[in-house]
Amino acid sequence: MSEHDHPLQRAAARELEETHGLAPAEAAERAARMHERLHRRFGTWVRRELVIQRKEDHSEKSREVRGEERAAATSGEQFERLSLNIRLQHATMAVSVIVLVITGIPLKFHESGWAKAIIGALGGPDVTPIIHRVGATGLIIAGLWHLFYIAFTREGRWNFKQLIPMPKDAVDAFKQIVYYLGRTDERPKFDRFSYVEKFDYWAVYWGMVIMIGSGTVLWFTDFWLRFVPKWFTDIAKEAHSDEALLATLAIVIWHFYNVHFNPHKFPMNRTFITGQISELEMREEHPLEYERLMQQRRAASKTEESATSTREGA
Repeated sequence: MSEHDHPLQRAAARELEETHGLAPAEAAERAARMHERLHRRFGTWVRRELVIQRKEDHSEKSREVRGEERAAATSGEQFERLSLNIRLQHATMAVSVIVLVITGIPLKFHESGWAKAIIGALGGPDVTPIIHRVGATGLIIAGLWHLFYIAFTREGRWNFKQLIPMPKDAVDAFKQIVYYLGRTDERPKFDRFSYVEKFDYWAVYWGMVIMIGSGTVLWFTDFWLRFVPKWFTDIAKEAHSDEALLATLAIVIWHFYNVHFNPHKFPMNRTFITGQISELEMREEHPLEYERLMQQRRAASKTEESATSTREGA
């Protein structure tokens, strides 16, 4: 081999000699013949390995960042995000919806093998509808509970007002899209509820009206047929079935990602259990609410100082 040969060609010749036992002349000749293809493949291999290394570096950095975020989230002041009342409402609705999905979706696709297996595991076609109605009762209880909550409690009325869509929500959604496209470094500032959370809330609200209304017609079909034509119950059946599938997809794809599976919350946002949110999360996710609370605290502090000074002066 000549010293002027390409290093890759010399390495190939050495490999042919040492590993495959070729004579030096034959190894050099074969290395020269395969050099061009080796060079192309070597370049491809290097690029592939570079991509893999960069992904590994990014994953390691992401793990470090998530670790720092978790550490920051557990330090500092904790703010109440969800009261016990709201958490109990959420738990009631969540359990009911899970029961309804497990028993309802197989009924929609009852001719499929997987659906037959689930229905069989639940006790068969006679038992599954009963379990489904138990879940429906839980959903009705959650809905009525929430109506009383927003009608007869100060907290409920205040939260409901905060959840009403406003023009700012459309502006925030536009700003968020612009931010995600990399056209700006400024993210929209949210108050107590972002446009995403408001969409979640009103989607559930509308979904419960459709599901409970149509489900009641299907549950008491004989009663309703005394007053309405048959096509009314047929429409209720289609609305119930399609809305159920839409609600399931919305929960699994939209709600679970935004609340639990996005990189900043994965693997689970514990607020629905603890009701608490960290100061870091408060500043980043609800900066307008955080600023308002700080202003209220400063005002209360000044009032207390003024009252103290008055008492001392007296």
